Amino acid sequence: MCSGARACEACCPERTLRLSEANEAGRGGVLPRQSLKELLAGEVIGSQWTFQDSQLQPASLDLRLGERGYRIRSSFLPDARKSITDKLPDFAMYDLDLRDPCILEPNATYLIELMETLRLPTGLRARANSRSSTGRVDVFTRVVVDGYSQFDEIPPGYAGPLYLEVFSRAHLLKLERGMSLNQIRFFSGQAVCSDDEIRALHETTKLVFDEDGAPLRSPHVAEGLFLHVALTNKDSDFVGFRVKTNTSSVLDLSRKNSYDPIGFWEPVFAERNGRLILEPGGFYLLFSREKVRIPPSFAAEMMAYEPSFGELRAHYAGFFDPGFGYGQGGEIAGTRAVLEVRCHDVPFALEAGQPICRLRFERLTSTPDAVYGSELGSAYQQQESALSKCFKPFPKRLIDLLSQRRWRTEGVTEQLPLFVEHDERKKRTRRSGKPGARGNTTPQSRSVI
Repeated sequence: MCSGARACEACCPERTLRLSEANEAGRGGVLPRQSLKELLAGEVIGSQWTFQDSQLQPASLDLRLGERGYRIRSSFLPDARKSITDKLPDFAMYDLDLRDPCILEPNATYLIELMETLRLPTGLRARANSRSSTGRVDVFTRVVVDGYSQFDEIPPGYAGPLYLEVFSRAHLLKLERGMSLNQIRFFSGQAVCSDDEIRALHETTKLVFDEDGAPLRSPHVAEGLFLHVALTNKDSDFVGFRVKTNTSSVLDLSRKNSYDPIGFWEPVFAERNGRLILEPGGFYLLFSREKVRIPPSFAAEMMAYEPSFGELRAHYAGFFDPGFGYGQGGEIAGTRAVLEVRCHDVPFALEAGQPICRLRFERLTSTPDAVYGSELGSAYQQQESALSKCFKPFPKRLIDLLSQRRWRTEGVTEQLPLFVEHDERKKRTRRSGKPGARGNTTPQSRSVI
């Protein structure tokens, strides 16, 4: 049995041969859903637990938290001499048993063993990244494997367990065995599209659209397809959300449409000139100006903002499945990308239309048997909100009210519950058919005006 960062080719000659033949035939790329099923059947991806169909995405597999976890003093990487298990005694502070729900504290580092293991043949590599629902709540994850000193990268021939580092910057997290915070993709041969290929693909299929749904004539392509931040709006100066820190509420990411977002987020508004000043340490959810779509035979990865571009980073969860913003047959004219942006050491001014990230397009070895969309329960196909799917929609009426500059005050966050209470009272009045007490409805709103 082969183990460690390099699997023995003699243990899996048939799989090695098939991948080599695929590369020579020019079919290198990201493996689609049906190929992932073959990897599961052939125990290239293994687990002592039963795999769920819901784990299979068009070109990725959702990974699940296992039973054992550790609160560790700091992040670390293994090396060729010591495995993760060997190093844990130097870093582990206490153990977690995820067979029962566990609460993870913010600004603390945890390492959790995943349910899945790998036995990769030579010629097949893998890359992991956070799921969108994870990145959008300011939770940072990355995979670590034995004998390899890079995060989220699994080299060809690796055989062994997978560990997930989890770090929540803003919220208490409720986690338990079987939950999925990240996903993994598998690559055979060369997958990345050149700039010329991206331009040609846009000419034939149309990848990028303006806010009215018209294809862009000349998209910004330079080592990938650039997207620009949206800080102007026809109807409002609302541009996104900023996370509230030090909240005492616990987030369970397995829930859907469950949490009132007012306790976790505050809306942010651009200045009149389309500028947004980002605060150091702040985490923001913003939108791209363009609408983007991914044809079924391609995937895309949103690359992190290069440090030389400025004092911020975007994007934590960066994988776009085949069919995102596209639909079954190209009937969708793109979907705006949600940008997870963190400002670092100094305040930073974002300007309307500023380049903020780039998409690296990747070919698939073949078209997947199902694309991103309602058939697979995809949550963000035509997203109108930037928030993770565990939150209820942020009340549009409150955003509209706050967007009017006469409502803008330093204490706007504290006043949001008053708006909510006022709205709830009106709803109860309508349902009961009884007029509300006159003195209870108007003074609160008048005091804000």
